[in-house]
Amino acid sequence: MTTVEPIDAITFPAARGGCPFAPPPAYQEALEQRPVTPVSLWDGSRAWLVTRHEDVRAVMGDRRFSADARNAGFPFLSDGRRELAVENPSFIRMDDPEHARFRRMLTGDFIIKRVEALRPEVQRIVDGFLDEMTAHHPPADLVAEFALPVPSLVICMLLGVPYEDHDYFQERSRILLRNHSTAEQVRRARDELSGYIEELAERKANEPDERIISRLVARGDLTRAEVAGMSLLLLVAGHETTANMTALSTLALLRDPVQLARLREDPTLIKGAVEELLRFLSIVQSGTVRVAVETAEVGGTTIEAGEGVVCMLSTANRDGSVFASPDELDVGRDARRHVAFGFGVHQCLGQPLARLELQIALETLIRRLPGLRLAVPVEQLRYRTDTVVYGVEELPVAW
Repeated sequence: MTTVEPIDAITFPAARGGCPFAPPPAYQEALEQRPVTPVSLWDGSRAWLVTRHEDVRAVMGDRRFSADARNAGFPFLSDGRRELAVENPSFIRMDDPEHARFRRMLTGDFIIKRVEALRPEVQRIVDGFLDEMTAHHPPADLVAEFALPVPSLVICMLLGVPYEDHDYFQERSRILLRNHSTAEQVRRARDELSGYIEELAERKANEPDERIISRLVARGDLTRAEVAGMSLLLLVAGHETTANMTALSTLALLRDPVQLARLREDPTLIKGAVEELLRFLSIVQSGTVRVAVETAEVGGTTIEAGEGVVCMLSTANRDGSVFASPDELDVGRDARRHVAFGFGVHQCLGQPLARLELQIALETLIRRLPGLRLAVPVEQLRYRTDTVVYGVEELPVAW
């Protein structure tokens, strides 16, 4: 619990405003007026909301702030999040050296050189789903027919998970990521997915291949539960984040014809445009949580040991002291200082793969469908606000 009772706390999570791409106004006001401010969580507990780019990086790079949910005072964002973080936690909910031990087992699979070698295969997957989508008359739902299946198939390919089971793991992934899922719902979904992967791992032990799950099993120093936990993290994060980012990026470009035209005229801008879209959209809308294990000062505010911290990536990426005209989308901007993938030792392991998939998916859409447009009024779109990863429920398009 924090010691700042005289200051009104922001209710977390706060409601979004009129722009579907901007952080909630309450967070933006905090960035401008009090960059380190108290928030009130679902259970009445308090935590600190850190909104400034410099401060977010400071917290996420400081070992006095722990990612281990077993520490007293850790700020759980819902009862379901508590269940997921505390019971059989993945390595992202561990600190070094425990965290580093597990992460090193996967680092080689996501180094830039190895991921770049996947480019032809990812291009083939993107073209294949786009062929299927455009084989029928429009409209089509870009989420269901393109944005979701592309990263799902890619991560299945890397892990060695049968893609025909995608409905099974996508439905349960949604439960795990939804803010209002109960602890019981989260427990059931996690246990079902873990059991599914453990059974798959057992088959890999007898019929090995060159995919990630099989290689983890072959190490011999991991339990089946540890293999399942690591693989589950990759499976869920590896398709939900990129799927939502692909669809929301497409929407942002369709709503900004000037920036879309720049990409059509100069496809070499695509790599930088992906970084700018990552900054501009910041789809991890619940931020990144930590707990202080020692007293520390952040942005002039003293945070005591045992107090929780929510690092708001979206406002850090809209910090005008780092990014000029931060509320504008500019595909020519150098946005490489964004923190959409986090910062420090816990930054996203799969970011090279996410970048590759986004570059190929967006470039291919823009090149192959020059007439791509929304098929419904923008006011009819529904957004995923009750989840860790922000996005659109459906994106009806024509071409």
